[in-house]
Amino acid sequence: VATQSPGSSGINAEYGGQQCFEEGVREVWMTSEDTGAYGRDIGVTLPDLLYEFVKIIPEGCMLRLGMTNPPYILDYLEDMVTILSHPRVYAFLHVPVQAASDTVLKDMKREYTCGEFRRVVDYLREHVPGVTIATDIICGFPTETEEDFQETLALIDRYQFPSLFINQFFPRPGTPAARMKRIPADQVKLRTKRATEIFQKQFPYKGKVGSVETVLVTELATDGEHYVGHNKFYEQVLVPKDESYMGTTLTVKITETGKHYMKCEVLEVGSTMKLPSTYSNPNRIAFSEGPKKLVQ
Repeated sequence: VATQSPGSSGINAEYGGQQCFEEGVREVWMTSEDTGAYGRDIGVTLPDLLYEFVKIIPEGCMLRLGMTNPPYILDYLEDMVTILSHPRVYAFLHVPVQAASDTVLKDMKREYTCGEFRRVVDYLREHVPGVTIATDIICGFPTETEEDFQETLALIDRYQFPSLFINQFFPRPGTPAARMKRIPADQVKLRTKRATEIFQKQFPYKGKVGSVETVLVTELATDGEHYVGHNKFYEQVLVPKDESYMGTTLTVKITETGKHYMKCEVLEVGSTMKLPSTYSNPNRIAFSEGPKKLVQ
């Protein structure tokens, strides 16, 4: 959705992106193998791209950012606060950690520490209240000890990520890890079970019943009986399956919550994306007074 062009940022965000919106697209995902690394080969940064792109997002449309590893986002935390606070950008970011042990991360050849991951999460949670941080962990990497794994469990327990992808280690052919002695499969399965049990006991939507939210409806739910809408924080809200709702924004009142979803009653159709009734973020002043201005 972007190309190089003359100008202060060297980016033409209208190429592709504008066409998407003209063709009726309501939700754009900007993603890659590591979104945060964008532009390092052409002398620009991800924030450069995003500051340009938000200018062309029409009312009633939303942008969702893809996965970024901690090293590539640490240099732009203040910019990311401004961007994720924009009313037409979901306050959502997928930042994989993989393990909470620095020893294991080093053995995995990861270019970050758990402390740097925590810094990203803590900073975004403090400055973008309600932001959704999704992450990944790998259970049973060959050099992972029980003590290492306990650190990962403690991380899950402390941060209570609303979206957590739990994976068992699987060696990729030709990688250094493929030549390492593997942990017995039954131990890996047990670690995966233990991590899953902690995650399943956490309910991120607890206390949401009664809140008023604005959601953008974009897809059919897996149960086939509802449509799926997402609020500002990319939290999943199941709405009645009414064809007139697809591609529109709705003001809804939350009536029920589960582990991975909320249900609602519709209060208004065709409303603009608004923040939840309980939301308060003093950093929104960055839109008009920050180092880089965004067009709302």
